[in-house]
Amino acid sequence: MIHTMPALGPALPEIVLALSAIGLVLYGALAGEKSVNTVNGLAIAALFAALVLVILGSDDAVTFNGSFRVDAFARFLKVLALVGAGASLAMSVDWLRIEKQSRFEYAILVLLSTLGMMMMISAGDLLALYMGLELMSLALYVMAANNRDSVRSTEAGLKYFVLGALSSGMLLYGASLIYGFTGSINFIEIAKAAQEPSRGLIFGIVFLFAGLCFKVSAVPFHMWTPDVYEGSPTPVTAFFASAPKVAAIAVFMRVAIEALPHVTPQWQQILVFVAIASMALGAFAAIGQKNLKRLLAYSSIGHMGYALVGLAAGTEEGVRGVLVYMTVYLAMTLGTFACLLAMRRKDGMVETTDDLAGLARTSPVMAFLLAALMFSLAGIPPLAGFLAKYYVFLAAIKAGLYTLAVIGVLSSVVGAFYYLRVVKVMYFDEPAGRFEKMPTELRAVLGISGAFIILLFFYPAPLLNAAGAAARALF
Repeated sequence: MIHTMPALGPALPEIVLALSAIGLVLYGALAGEKSVNTVNGLAIAALFAALVLVILGSDDAVTFNGSFRVDAFARFLKVLALVGAGASLAMSVDWLRIEKQSRFEYAILVLLSTLGMMMMISAGDLLALYMGLELMSLALYVMAANNRDSVRSTEAGLKYFVLGALSSGMLLYGASLIYGFTGSINFIEIAKAAQEPSRGLIFGIVFLFAGLCFKVSAVPFHMWTPDVYEGSPTPVTAFFASAPKVAAIAVFMRVAIEALPHVTPQWQQILVFVAIASMALGAFAAIGQKNLKRLLAYSSIGHMGYALVGLAAGTEEGVRGVLVYMTVYLAMTLGTFACLLAMRRKDGMVETTDDLAGLARTSPVMAFLLAALMFSLAGIPPLAGFLAKYYVFLAAIKAGLYTLAVIGVLSSVVGAFYYLRVVKVMYFDEPAGRFEKMPTELRAVLGISGAFIILLFFYPAPLLNAAGAAARALF
């Protein structure tokens, strides 16, 4: 029996990242700690090269016996994941150097984690999904504990690892049940076999979705998020909050829409519950938070709830809404963390809301852009955050999920309180002192994010068209 070599063209961006990671490990091991700047620069170049290859790549390619798929949906989300990873790495370089935590392994972990995300996004079966998920997660566990001298960082890494292992076990159990009751691990074959859902298959879906809910930090699998966000080094938290969320939501959509289209009423119930719980917890739990990283952790739980509202609709319009939402969420998150990383005074980093007091007088441009980001996170028009929520709620209403949409709007109103409190502190409180000069990388990320969320409302057509084409590819 002759085995032919699978076509490697569709996986070229992933191959570039894998070879770059291997090459940089060897270079870093030989050159030692003085290789940090070179490794960081080459890692960012590798992410950029992968981004170019994704953009120029062809649609509708399948390889590795259907385990790896490239379509408009995969390309759209890979672009988001690579932009999130590249921006997070660029923002972290200066911070890690000043905090004396700069090690060449950090950039390599970002590359490996991003490679896992891209494999997840292109997964055509449950095994490829699990491999991508574990590659992403193992790198993230190490990154959370990157600061070896900090008890909080070590605790964050350990907590994330233990709970992550538990969620991986649940996901694997769910995958094995789905395989057992459908006879296949391929998403398209599962869809054909699952015309009449059995009780065992529904159990499998529950466990699979539980594992995926952990990865997007949706309630009730959110418990790790505030502690890991607060304990991890700030650039690591910026990475956690951006690219991995995009990849996990991508897998959620591919599994739900592609593998389980005939079981929509069953998984819809799960997503409606998870979305309502996440939006409510994100709105109420953040009210008492003074630490900005914890506040953003609860904020991200809420935002994943809003994104799942679009997916719960189970329609092409709902998926388009989720894609628009994740694009806007990525821009808002990166911009907010650029401000958080710039909160440095002579005696070190600060990260509480009170430290932003009077920022409008000491640094008016940063205060203006951060205020715009906060208004956008709250979903106030005419900023991009309003547009994102509009499309997911509209999809939910058209699918008849009126209660879900109403609860989403009410949660947005409650959540606006803590975002507007940050704006009030910046504009109306007495200045707490001037921050150090903002590094160029942070300025660039903040400027681009700010411009995107302010201007998107006036010209959303390119994003809507790209998201629409990606959603059609999934259906």
